Amino acid sequence: MEYLEFELPIKELEEQLQKCKVIGEESDVDVTETCEQIEQKLKKTTTDIYKNMTPWQRVQLSRHPDRPYTLDYIKAICGDSFLELHGDRSFKDDKAMIGGLGKIGDQSYMFIGQQKGFNTKTRQYRNFGMANPEGYRKALRLMKSAEKFGIPVVTLLDTPGAYPGLEAEERGQGEAIARNILEMTRLKVPVVTVVIGEGASGGALGIGVGDRVLMLENTWYSVISPESCSSILWRSWEYKETAAEALKLTATDMKKLKLIDAIIKEPVGGAHRDRDKTFKSISNAIEKHYGELKNLSPTDLVHQRMEKYSNMGVYKG
Repeated sequence: MEYLEFELPIKELEEQLQKCKVIGEESDVDVTETCEQIEQKLKKTTTDIYKNMTPWQRVQLSRHPDRPYTLDYIKAICGDSFLELHGDRSFKDDKAMIGGLGKIGDQSYMFIGQQKGFNTKTRQYRNFGMANPEGYRKALRLMKSAEKFGIPVVTLLDTPGAYPGLEAEERGQGEAIARNILEMTRLKVPVVTVVIGEGASGGALGIGVGDRVLMLENTWYSVISPESCSSILWRSWEYKETAAEALKLTATDMKKLKLIDAIIKEPVGGAHRDRDKTFKSISNAIEKHYGELKNLSPTDLVHQRMEKYSNMGVYKG
């Protein structure tokens, strides 16, 4: 288990507890009372730390190296029923954007999401979860296939942004994202979107136009990352914590601003602390929200989606 800087008091107490138990096992000394005291202190410290997290700490938690990624969720939720589909039928297969068919119970879904790597080799292979234009075109191709066969779409957002390289711009990165946003507003099947990690900029929005947009508790969704915002406004990354606060990027802020529909609770300490519980929460949320949408006609579905996004940002003085 890796610990972030603000989690170090928890690490120290857990190590103390482990040492205390080892002493009890290797000697005749009764350490029961001492262990109980450390456990109580650990419980209180854990509660205090995770109850009072700053926006920047939530950003850090969303990037935790042990946190589950898109394929972890899909494989846990769908099991052997998941069939990955490849390629945009135009340029190549983008490994940062994955998609395919899978089942939850008896219901088929088209799953689409950004995939990060878990070590140096896989991070390079997945381009750090930053999709190229062909990734967004692949996503759109899969959405259109789902629409053709009446299959609901589930998108999982976890990206630091679309790939900003020269070759991506040459192949039409902005156009690909804009095209996806346009086409997603008028898809004739239900779309459930879940932010499972980082939801940065147009890279996230390119697969993020859903009838229901949900966020895990320790994730963020914003037009720009705190570091980039800090470097633009203050010419330095030192003000990233201030930027995170000002951007209102946490799930709580997004819900308050009516930009998302629901927050999915995470286990104490983050999704990686109890993966099975997190997978179950996501699965239940997808089924719940699809159940609310499945009986709507395609016309009503598109109308409600258009209304939802048209009302965002409207201010009445």
